[in-house]
Amino acid sequence: MGINLQERINELPQLLGGHLLLSMSALAVGILISIPLGVLASRSSRWSGPVLTLASLVQTIPSMALLALMVPILGGMIGFLPAFLALMLYSILPILRNTVTGIGEVDPAMVEAAQGVGMTDRQRLFRVELPLAAPVIIAGIRTATVWVVGTTTLSTLVGAPSLGNYIFTGLQTRNSVSLLFGCVFAAMLAIVLDQLIRLAEQAARERRKNLGWAAGLGLVIVLVGGLAPMMFQQRARVLPISNGTVELPIEAPSDQPLSLVGVRPTVGAKTFTEQFILAQVLKRQLEAQGATVETIQNMGSTILFDALRNNQVDLYVDYTGTIWTTIMKQGEPIARSAMFIDVASYLLTNHKVLVLGRLGFENAYGFAMRRDVARKLSIRSINDLARHADRLSIGGDPEFFSRPEWIRVRDIYRLGAMSTRGMDSTFMYGAVRDGEVDVIGAYTTDGRISAYDLVTLHDPAQAFPPYDAILMLSPQAAESSNLIETLTPLINAIDDELMREANRRVDLDGASPQQAASFLLSRLQE
Repeated sequence: MGINLQERINELPQLLGGHLLLSMSALAVGILISIPLGVLASRSSRWSGPVLTLASLVQTIPSMALLALMVPILGGMIGFLPAFLALMLYSILPILRNTVTGIGEVDPAMVEAAQGVGMTDRQRLFRVELPLAAPVIIAGIRTATVWVVGTTTLSTLVGAPSLGNYIFTGLQTRNSVSLLFGCVFAAMLAIVLDQLIRLAEQAARERRKNLGWAAGLGLVIVLVGGLAPMMFQQRARVLPISNGTVELPIEAPSDQPLSLVGVRPTVGAKTFTEQFILAQVLKRQLEAQGATVETIQNMGSTILFDALRNNQVDLYVDYTGTIWTTIMKQGEPIARSAMFIDVASYLLTNHKVLVLGRLGFENAYGFAMRRDVARKLSIRSINDLARHADRLSIGGDPEFFSRPEWIRVRDIYRLGAMSTRGMDSTFMYGAVRDGEVDVIGAYTTDGRISAYDLVTLHDPAQAFPPYDAILMLSPQAAESSNLIETLTPLINAIDDELMREANRRVDLDGASPQQAASFLLSRLQE
């Protein structure tokens, strides 16, 4: 617990600072756009309807979908910009609506008086209408602030560091400390900002300048206090340590000493335990040769691949079946070795992405169910599910039911009558164990399959493609011979059993991905 807590504290300056920078910059630009639009809409009924309708339409898009949509719109770019644009759009509606409402509720007598003393439209707006509407406008900013700070936790999914890193990682690895850090600090930030803006709203309503200055000073203190540690934190190089001993890399066969000093590669990872562990293995292998490594986790398959081919991520582990169906858009699977060759050739030819090789294990999708239920229903293969399809439910990660593999398996085995339930992969193993669903789309290297006494169903039609884990390098990273030589010893080094054991340590024993990576590296050095 102590080590776990210390790791979370060490991550806090970067994640809190990133969260604050992203949310406040998006909110600031949202204010600069919304208030002028609100003034325009309040001046013309022709503009009012379309402007408010468009802002409302943006608000109806789920925040996660809006974030993901920004990535292809920006040509596959990940990180700050897509998250910033999505959050900025999300902030507009409450500020815009309150601006229109606030100006519309200004006492007509005040407006007539301003006209009577000869004020121009501009003078009337800035000296009468906006000051009187200020409390309502600030109330809209207050609402937008809470929305944006909360939604910023989702920016992790598009590669922008935030307090959401704690939440998504903690959810996947069942790390309550990480979950609490993310939830508590995100909530505290939202509450503090909400209360400071409430003071500004009160100051505007009561015409109390001192209170307004106090609220402004408080906002400055929060911004400086949150951003300064991120800006000035020294990223000291830390050697990976396990049980008091320095971990060495798996040695590469070379007569010349390798050095990656000055190299700053970015390692990517998807949204489940195995990916977190492998990202740490790659990170430590590179750091041991002097590289300064950044990791970006909790990313979707297509977003992460786009980041790789655009050199925003330098390397990550993917699976041949995923590339075959999702990137290459192929239907019929082929033999395991042939698929690896075709995938590697396609990626190099079409995207200049180098497949360094297979890590040695296969993490396939497979259907799993409780052993006692399978025995009771005489189910041994996926084909047997068809007899009970109208009475069974299947759970899977949210990505699974939109993938071509599921559609192919569903149609081949006539499983269309099965009800589907999307859920985070963290919960689906417990769901089938507890009878909340009858079958799950499991990962075959997950240690919970044996621990929960689940049985994987035979796939006689070989509808699922092979899923060999492959190490992929971006076009830019593929040009570094030292990087390639450092990573080559990992190729064909991890078998199914070893990967399953590493996953089990995190999912069932409560180890961190870093500790599981230490276990893997120690076993590979034996």
